[in-house]
Amino acid sequence: MVVREKILDMVIDCFKRHGAKRLDTPAFELKEMLTEKYGEDSGLIYDLKDQGGELLSLRYDLTVPFARYLAMNKVKRMKRYQVGKVWRRESPTIVQGRYREFCQCDFDIAGQFDPMIPDAECLKIMCEVLSGLQLGDFLIKVNDRRILDGILAVCAVPQSKFHAICSSIDKLDKIPWKDVRHEMVAKKGLAPEVADRIGDYVQRHGGVSLVEEMFQDSRLSQNKQALEGLGDLRLLFEYLTLFGIAEKISFDLSLARGLDYYTGVIYEAVLLQTPAQAEECLSVGSVAAGGRYDGLVGVFDPKGHTVPCVGLSIGVERIFAILEERMKTAGLKIRTTETQVFVATPQKNFLHERLKLISELWDAGIKAELLYKNNPKLLTQLHYCEHMGIPLVVIIGEQELKEGVIKLRSVASREEVAIKRENLVAEIQKKLSES
Repeated sequence: MVVREKILDMVIDCFKRHGAKRLDTPAFELKEMLTEKYGEDSGLIYDLKDQGGELLSLRYDLTVPFARYLAMNKVKRMKRYQVGKVWRRESPTIVQGRYREFCQCDFDIAGQFDPMIPDAECLKIMCEVLSGLQLGDFLIKVNDRRILDGILAVCAVPQSKFHAICSSIDKLDKIPWKDVRHEMVAKKGLAPEVADRIGDYVQRHGGVSLVEEMFQDSRLSQNKQALEGLGDLRLLFEYLTLFGIAEKISFDLSLARGLDYYTGVIYEAVLLQTPAQAEECLSVGSVAAGGRYDGLVGVFDPKGHTVPCVGLSIGVERIFAILEERMKTAGLKIRTTETQVFVATPQKNFLHERLKLISELWDAGIKAELLYKNNPKLLTQLHYCEHMGIPLVVIIGEQELKEGVIKLRSVASREEVAIKRENLVAEIQKKLSES
């Protein structure tokens, strides 16, 4: 939890730096609100038992509830972040960072704005978060749903098969092209020559030069949708260069993002492993992803009014798994509590004095603990401090009581000083501010 809190604080600080306000939505939604929004993954939604009344399901992500919120409250413009749990009926595999319950951190910009400015900011946020968490080198793959649909159209894929073929393409980061091609042909009934034409496109990736190359492509340049997508990507790369992050971004024609609601730019961040890391490290897949979904709010609005949106989601659970693994490998010990001072005694029958003393410390806002025993051994108390990483010990015994002082001991250096009882709080605060 300590590591998680640090990650979440860093992510939330970044969201606030970009001017977002926080929103929270219920853990469950009406079942009909969630169905048919997630393509092939709709089967992974947890349905709550029918107890009469409305049929409810646990939320699958934070994006659909956000779109529902915008539509219900007729909000036309909002920059929001949300941190919350979501649920999926996956087969959990910790190694790949797949869970049935996990935390998502989302940032979204809703509203009608000039093209690609909010989209570029979302990518900038992704870079800031991933750099700040010091996870090592990363790459953000970018594509556009319109380019992908354009490719499928010019390769003569029947419209009815678009979604199915898209979800096959989306597997290219996990399995090689020959397996994806086999799935398209054998399982999804695509003609082999059509699959080969798709393969010529989706195996390509590069920077802004690839965008220009695609503009020159004789087949793709005939497709209006694809041209719109390429125009937006050209503009996006211009802004990313100004933000100083263009070298972190790769235009990747295989990126499909399985969710049905994306309409424009889509992106996904992956960690780049050095060969040494690849041997021992977790293969967690993407650690952040997102895209533009201009039609989703309209689905929930009775009159079909749309609010264009773009956003991103940080996979904190996967990041947490990576950092935890690294700490284990490095043998790092993490303090799980924040106790600053331990109240100890070397003598019997000093519980009352310890209780009076610790109460004084708590009232002064100092984080303090004692052992719940009438007559603990001094060694046991000092061992506890070392084990828990508590920096300071105050010791009260007969001698101290007689002289009106308290001994203040540093656990690390084992130095002890006698301090007047009335100055104790001030001395402790001074010591803590120095450390």
